[in-house]
Amino acid sequence: MFVTQAFAQDGAAAAGGAFGSGLEMLFLFAPLMLIWYFLLIRPQRQQMKKRTETLAAIRRGDQVVLGGGLVGKVSKVIDDNELEVELAEGVKVRAMRSYIAEVRVKGEPVKTETAA
Repeated sequence: MFVTQAFAQDGAAAAGGAFGSGLEMLFLFAPLMLIWYFLLIRPQRQQMKKRTETLAAIRRGDQVVLGGGLVGKVSKVIDDNELEVELAEGVKVRAMRSYIAEVRVKGEPVKTETAA
C-alpha cells in the first residue's frame, strides 16, 4: 500500500556524493578555516600575549584589581607567581599573579642605589 519503489544509484553518484571529489571539499573548507583563523584564533592569541606581558610587568606600586573585585596596591613582589597586595592601610594579602584581573595605574620605577 504505502511502499514505494527504491531505485539503486549508479557507482559514480554514490562515490561522489553531493560535493563531488575531495578537491572540491578542500575548496569549500579552506576559506572557512582562513576566516576562523583571522576572526577568532589570531585575535585571541594576541589578547593572551598582551595579558601575559601585562602580568609579567607588574611591579611594586602598581594599583591592581584582583579577580574578586578587590582593589589594592602591590607592596611586594614575592616571586614569579605571587604578589603581596595592600588592600587597606595595614591589610596585606598574598595574591597569585594569574588572579590579577586588571592593572589600573602603573607605579613609579623602584629606585636602585648605585655603588660609587
